[in-house]
Amino acid sequence: MFGFIKKSLGKTVETIKTVAPKKKITFTKGELEDILLEADVEYELVEIILREIYQEQVTREILRSKLLATLRYADYQEPKFTPPFVELVVGVNGAGKTTTISKLTYKYKQEGKSVLLGAGDTFRAAAIEQITLWANKLDIPIVASKQGHDSSAVAYDTIDSAKAKNIDHVIIDTAGRLHTQTNLANELKKIKRICNKAHAGSPHRTLLIIDGTQGNSAITQAKAFNEIIGIDGIIITKLDGTAKGGSIFSIAYALELPILYVGTGEKPENFAPFNKFEFVDGLLDALFIEESE
Repeated sequence: MFGFIKKSLGKTVETIKTVAPKKKITFTKGELEDILLEADVEYELVEIILREIYQEQVTREILRSKLLATLRYADYQEPKFTPPFVELVVGVNGAGKTTTISKLTYKYKQEGKSVLLGAGDTFRAAAIEQITLWANKLDIPIVASKQGHDSSAVAYDTIDSAKAKNIDHVIIDTAGRLHTQTNLANELKKIKRICNKAHAGSPHRTLLIIDGTQGNSAITQAKAFNEIIGIDGIIITKLDGTAKGGSIFSIAYALELPILYVGTGEKPENFAPFNKFEFVDGLLDALFIEESE
């Protein structure tokens, strides 16, 4: 999958070229401010990055080290667990939760792992239908109930079934919206408690799905989910459809959470682990020429 992330930065690179049409060996701090803001890096983070650069003419290596520093939380270590590995998937409606679940499922299947899905978004009837459709396409079992049923009961039944059948991975969907923020918070907290009752230590990973096209506006949303339930990692969707790729720096820096995967499009295979080096170099390749060129 090498090159996947760089390719998905196409629109962001196009936007950068509107303020930096020619590649150069160095850029001034003023030029870099315009470039980073145009890529949707949050203003406060741009100021922090530039404040720590003392040269007026900035080389690729200097900027590279500063950008990588903002992604220092991108590294992730999987927790110790007793199978099955239970993942809770959260995020607002429209962020791409169901599609992302299909991509995670596909990834695990390609690795030879067994997967069981839990249709925990019982608030929206279409959510149950959508995730069931993906389960059928990928030939994966699913535990589902009807709209309005207790989502935490679905989570319990899914984990209980997975333990009985020696399933490797459990992925549980959740509602992205309830009548009020308080209702959503209470439901997510209850699901998390019930997961732990069904299988001590679970969920082992709570994943937040963020729509890449929202840019920095996703930070507030992400902070709210993190306060409600505690997020272990982030998956960015629709990166290929946005010119706001620079917001990834802001999201990672503001939340101090790892970005685990990046997804594009609808196909299950359009999914790759987030590689901070490939991401940063993909942006810098659009700006800098090597001194030898």
